[in-house]
Amino acid sequence: MGSAGRLPAFCENLLAIEPALWTFVNTEGVEPTNNFMERLLRRAVLWRKRSFGCTSAAGCRFVERILTVVQTRRLQGQSVLDYLHDAVQAHRTGQPCPKLL
Repeated sequence: MGSAGRLPAFCENLLAIEPALWTFVNTEGVEPTNNFMERLLRRAVLWRKRSFGCTSAAGCRFVERILTVVQTRRLQGQSVLDYLHDAVQAHRTGQPCPKLL
């Protein structure tokens, strides 16, 4: 398919998502950039770069979960260590994990 065939498909796809492209104009509090999310992901990206990623599926799940806990608790202004302590205590006593949100 030449570039002439791709252009109509591109335009059709763009028109399909056009309302979402202007959400930041119509909805108060929505930022026009994704800088906030990029800053949240920066810690995970830097960790992966320094450690060369994971070597097992279980290791990857652990990293995903611990980084989620760290960022969520920081955004909430809560202690990461308090949550981890409570989670370990719950696990040891057979209780459900404490809620993160």
